[in-house]
Amino acid sequence: MDFFSILLVSSAPMVLYLLPLAAYLLGSISSAIVISRAMGLTDPRTVGSKNPGATNVLRWGGKLAAALTLAGDILKGVAAVLAARLFTDDPLILASTAGAVFLGHLYPVWHGFRGGKGVATALGAWFALSPWVGVALIAIWLGMAVIFRYSSLAAIVASAAAPFFVWWLAPEPFYLAAMTIMSVLLLYRHRSNIRNLIAGRESRIGQKKTA
Repeated sequence: MDFFSILLVSSAPMVLYLLPLAAYLLGSISSAIVISRAMGLTDPRTVGSKNPGATNVLRWGGKLAAALTLAGDILKGVAAVLAARLFTDDPLILASTAGAVFLGHLYPVWHGFRGGKGVATALGAWFALSPWVGVALIAIWLGMAVIFRYSSLAAIVASAAAPFFVWWLAPEPFYLAAMTIMSVLLLYRHRSNIRNLIAGRESRIGQKKTA
């Protein structure tokens, strides 16, 4: 057994408890806020939907800023779960880590607990947990977005369908529990979008806002 393996084994109990906490802290880094500041853009929490996410950044900051925001949000979900896999294959720990990075994005300690809606971060975490679930979710999101041109509607439909995809493609009880909780939170975070969709006031993808 090499030194790295000995270190992993000896530190395993402590590390397992710290993984969800570390994931939460990573998730608390808002890509939208960090990138907007770095590029000299308006804080996304003060304009448009006031959501620090890629869609709002696209409307106010342009395609490059939105693409970087989306990539950052996805990558932190992927990184949290892949880092946890270095230490354990325990489905409870992995599911907790995925949930924690998602919660960090929703309620970031570094940004006054005012976070985004979590779609991209949840997608990244599920790509790392179960690639087939990730593929299914991005497929349904893209399909809805292309047909209807509403990012929020695509996210709502994907969120509602997500527990079914986990049950079908990754039937692990802890995974299913984590996804169900995440789906409920995703739908809750989209409650204003649901009202706007019903009222016909929701903005379409790529539609510019006016101040």
